Amino acid sequence: MSESTLWWIVAGFFVSLELLTGSFYLLMLALGAATAAAIATLGGDQASQMVSAALVGGGAVYLWHRKLLRRGMLPVDDYISTGLGSLDVGEQVTVSNWHPDGTARVHYRGSDWMARYHGAHVPASGPHRIRAVESNYLVLERL
Repeated sequence: MSESTLWWIVAGFFVSLELLTGSFYLLMLALGAATAAAIATLGGDQASQMVSAALVGGGAVYLWHRKLLRRGMLPVDDYISTGLGSLDVGEQVTVSNWHPDGTARVHYRGSDWMARYHGAHVPASGPHRIRAVESNYLVLERL
């Protein structure tokens, strides 16, 4: 199996993981793997393939992350809550603890949900209100 084929398999793996998780960062890594596949096709050695994958993939992740940081927090009105998700808006949940990345696991409607905090200050445990439903995350605000 050629090196370029292996890089395309890695790129496909990153794309399939992105489809499962919804993380746009994995597409940036797939872009790096695709660049390495192109370098391998052009006859580049293994070191240049690795460096190009790291520079393009890592650079794209860095630039995307910087763009998100500059954008700042979305206003609550920009969240999309349609269909059954709009029924959850206004309901209360209790957060026992927040993870360092600003997410938490809450028990709501008989199952565990991932939640994100919406607010300017550091989230604290306790009662929260659902402000919106974003994909499979509940967007919470402190009561």
